[in-house]
Amino acid sequence: MGTNRQIVLARRPEGPVTTDCFEAVDGARPELIAGKALLRTLYVSIDPAIRGWISPRGSGYLPPVGIGEPVRSNGVGVVVETANDDLPVGSVVTSLTGWQEYSLVGSDWAEPFTVGTVVPDGATPLQALTDVGQSGMTAYASMKAVLKPAEGENVVISAAASSVGSMAGQIAKMTGARVVGIAGTDAKCAWVVDGLGFDACINYRTDDVAARLKELCPGGVDVFLDNVGGELLDTVLRRIAPNARILLCGSLSTDDGAEPYRLRNYPRLMSRRASMVGFNTIDHWGLYDEATTAIAAWIASGDLTTQAEVADGLERAPELLVRLFAGDHLGKLVAKVASV
Repeated sequence: MGTNRQIVLARRPEGPVTTDCFEAVDGARPELIAGKALLRTLYVSIDPAIRGWISPRGSGYLPPVGIGEPVRSNGVGVVVETANDDLPVGSVVTSLTGWQEYSLVGSDWAEPFTVGTVVPDGATPLQALTDVGQSGMTAYASMKAVLKPAEGENVVISAAASSVGSMAGQIAKMTGARVVGIAGTDAKCAWVVDGLGFDACINYRTDDVAARLKELCPGGVDVFLDNVGGELLDTVLRRIAPNARILLCGSLSTDDGAEPYRLRNYPRLMSRRASMVGFNTIDHWGLYDEATTAIAAWIASGDLTTQAEVADGLERAPELLVRLFAGDHLGKLVAKVASV
């Protein structure tokens, strides 16, 4: 049968996540069953959603990871055995692999969170987890399918130096919108403006965010992609324009165990006739081919810049998750599990 190196949840974090919440174990390699393929993991993605999945309440759309179970995460791997014609041996596939060397994936959308998506030709496994994977899909679908910024509109992106925020802001710029990022350090703000082409960036740790928004968006914020939630969302709500569109994509400010923040400025949604909706990429996975084709072309032409930091070894995943919430990185954090 063979072994399956895993990083499992040893205890639930109380407050900020720490590396001692996890343990490395040798589990059993899954046995192939009808309709499934056996995936050998190449990379795993370090995303804010993991913090919700390991909490007692789970994420709301998936149950919590059990104590002793592999930590749930997005990943990419190569099919080594198959009983599914849609997932042939040798194909590179993205799925919720978890923090483990091997997992079973399928192609039945009745079980959407076990579905494996074959990576398009020309994309590397790393790109499949970043540029043309979950991050790229989130950025593309949020802007193209939901928010649809128009020329001249003021677009604000929180966590602008993250993998999703950085790509979404650049896609918004392509429409002719004016894009303002919000990030947590001067270095991040400099990268967002000088490296990615945003019109401006606000350092939420040192700037008066409300005053800066009033200065940079005097007509109000037309579009807000929120990856942070909490007090920052409340501040932006004070500055929204009539008919503003707000998309709730993440809640970084409270994901790491902080007490939920109670919004005070939500009546602005009514007075401005604005809309605020939640977002999950799985609802837009039908755009995958369109999104990956467009993103690949933008990267090739130099119109889209992306960045990923890769740490070698599955055992590095816990420390990367801690770093994610510390905010000491640009773009995507990824752990390399194996070579192709």
